[in-house]
Amino acid sequence: MVIIRHIRALWIAKNTVASYFCGAKLKNQNQIRMEKYPHYLERLQNATRKYWEKAALNSIGGESFTYGQMATQIEKFHLVFEELGIKKGEKIALHARNGARWGMTYLAVNTYEAVIVPILADFTPDSAAFLTNHSESVILFTNEDKWNKMDAGKMPLLRLVVDIDSWKALYAATEADKAAYEKMDELYDAMWPEGLKPEDVKFPTDNWDNLSTINYTSGSTGDPKGVMLTYRNFSACVDYSQRNVPAGERMVSMLPMAHMYGLVIEFIYPLCNGTAIYWLGKAPTPATLLKAFADVKPYLLITVPLVMEKIYKSKVKPTLDKPIVKFLLKVPGVNNIIYKKVKDGLVAAFGGEVQEFIMGGAPLNPEVEKLFKRIKFPYLVGYGMTEACPLLAYEHWTKYVAGSCGKAVDCATVRIDSEDPEHIAGEIQAKGENITIGYFKNPEASANAFTEDGFLRTGDLGIMDKEGNIFIKGRSKSMILTANGQNVYPEELEAVVNNQPYVAESVVLDRSGKIVALVYLDNDAIKRDKLDNETVSDIPEKVRIGANRVLPSYSQISKVETVLVPFEKTPKMSIKRFLYK
Repeated sequence: MVIIRHIRALWIAKNTVASYFCGAKLKNQNQIRMEKYPHYLERLQNATRKYWEKAALNSIGGESFTYGQMATQIEKFHLVFEELGIKKGEKIALHARNGARWGMTYLAVNTYEAVIVPILADFTPDSAAFLTNHSESVILFTNEDKWNKMDAGKMPLLRLVVDIDSWKALYAATEADKAAYEKMDELYDAMWPEGLKPEDVKFPTDNWDNLSTINYTSGSTGDPKGVMLTYRNFSACVDYSQRNVPAGERMVSMLPMAHMYGLVIEFIYPLCNGTAIYWLGKAPTPATLLKAFADVKPYLLITVPLVMEKIYKSKVKPTLDKPIVKFLLKVPGVNNIIYKKVKDGLVAAFGGEVQEFIMGGAPLNPEVEKLFKRIKFPYLVGYGMTEACPLLAYEHWTKYVAGSCGKAVDCATVRIDSEDPEHIAGEIQAKGENITIGYFKNPEASANAFTEDGFLRTGDLGIMDKEGNIFIKGRSKSMILTANGQNVYPEELEAVVNNQPYVAESVVLDRSGKIVALVYLDNDAIKRDKLDNETVSDIPEKVRIGANRVLPSYSQISKVETVLVPFEKTPKMSIKRFLYK
């Protein structure tokens, strides 16, 4: 099956029974996995020694580094950090495009026990400078073109700026700092005249509760907060992933590395397995992206529901809606052949060896999910957030329940703050080994993020069935309370609206007690069907009528309005609802 331009969105693209909160009583609180598990840097150390000659970090169409070369560069940075007098706990910012050198830089800082501050590559120069300064970073690794647009005067604590593409010093506060940095190779040669050997690699593991990373996120408000994550937080999520998520030889990394899902699931956890990580580098065309899948043949794919929904609407659904295909799908035996062909085509388009497609950031459209279940497509929808480093819920695709986001990870206790958590939505709250210790230099936000008994307030509303499957209803800030007291969850209405012809995506909101849907139309489908202007102008009302046919009376849509450009999204492809009124 050929997948056209919609696959571009991939470039930008979130087990044990959980306990729940019922009144004031917490059930199964001791289910959280508390026994000792390996530090993730111990896992990385062992993988580095074992796979010394194997490819580790690779930029597709660019540089590749083995585990041994990666370890050598990490050691060089350790030596130069010592020469500069960088102390454990000092902050070092990383604001650069994805790539093999991004990975080495992150690990060099992280294993030195300085605090790494990954900043999203698409943040504006002013935002990146503000966060570098707010984090009190003394070194900044970045791309030279990004540095040229930044104002050094806004980062007075900076001692050194390094170009991640060449390791060249772009700025030094003093000649002494510049001289110290430029001694990198000299220091290494003096320390390791015969070169670093596998047995020489030793990463620190006595730092479980020390601060490892400050990850800035805009969250749902557009106001960045620095989430503080410890080595314990990372170790818990890596341990869970290694026990539950499939392992394989190669991984194509497409999510932003400064986003926790990309950082942990597409980089740290697979690297600790001895996996070769391949970064796409520049934003690819659909053809180069498909070629990357074909060449690398990844074992796991992390994406967002929006991508798979677009593929379904543009390629799968039109084929299944053909009269002859509809007829054949009613014929026993023949229908299974057709469904198998659909599944095989989807898997083949992503290289043919993907064991599992993990989706996150939003619920999957029920119509798409129904087909995926029917064809036994190896997918699941998980749940996480930066504050959970990032995992909160997951379930292997063979056990995954449609409509859910899996079961709570066993390094955390997850509860629903509701009198009847199976039927009445309440806030999803979590406590465990993977949960943040708070927000950097923001005690008010830190205090507000937790309940009195120490559970993280996720801001998400959900229910939980008897088996522990979590069903997210929406964000607490997005919920609409109707005049007759009914709770309406915009995400549920949007799933219905998005199923209407010619709708690409939508946002449902409340305007003075009226439910309004903003829709961005599927221009490709409009061009394909050669609709005239008058027909296009009728689409909003047809969408409203079509959606209301299946919506309950208390959540009927009063009006549908079109927007001219796609909705603005976060790095994990969630729509920034706060921008739309």
